[in-house]
Amino acid sequence: MESLSGHFLISTPQMPDPRFKEQVIYLCAHSDEGAMGLVINKPNHEISLVEIFYGINMPIPEGPLPPVYIGGPVELDSGFILYTAKEKDRYSLAVTGEVSLSRDTRLLEDISQGKGPAEFLFLLGYAGWGAGQLEHELLDNSWLTVPGDLDVLFHTPDESKWKKAAQQFGINIEMFGDILGSA
Repeated sequence: MESLSGHFLISTPQMPDPRFKEQVIYLCAHSDEGAMGLVINKPNHEISLVEIFYGINMPIPEGPLPPVYIGGPVELDSGFILYTAKEKDRYSLAVTGEVSLSRDTRLLEDISQGKGPAEFLFLLGYAGWGAGQLEHELLDNSWLTVPGDLDVLFHTPDESKWKKAAQQFGINIEMFGDILGSA
């Protein structure tokens, strides 16, 4: 299977794991060895980015800040920054030509000083799959894959991302299970 990095995984109504109900995951890495992605529509209502900056003694940037997201059930104390990037940075992973992933505190410092990327999400935790695990879940119709979209990623309200990610490809995700079948 070719790499799905830069694609959305959209949970279908057949998703057996309740933690991923109506979730959209942006896949950051995918190979024969496994996959890693970030849930992009599950804000963490227990902590804000202002509290993160305050807790690590960084200035609070002016203007509105995105929420802190629960990126997945693995390593919930690990922070990730998913952001638009035109240039490669040796401290980040280029997911696509437009989107990068970083765990570098220097990027967080740039954001706190108003010099960071214009579009970013800050996430705690990630979703991960071992070799062949994601492919098995795809065969079970737990996930629908579609190419990632910057508008959905950075400009769509969280409560609309699940439906909008699928709608961009003409799919009514709520009806997805009704049209599946086997021959």
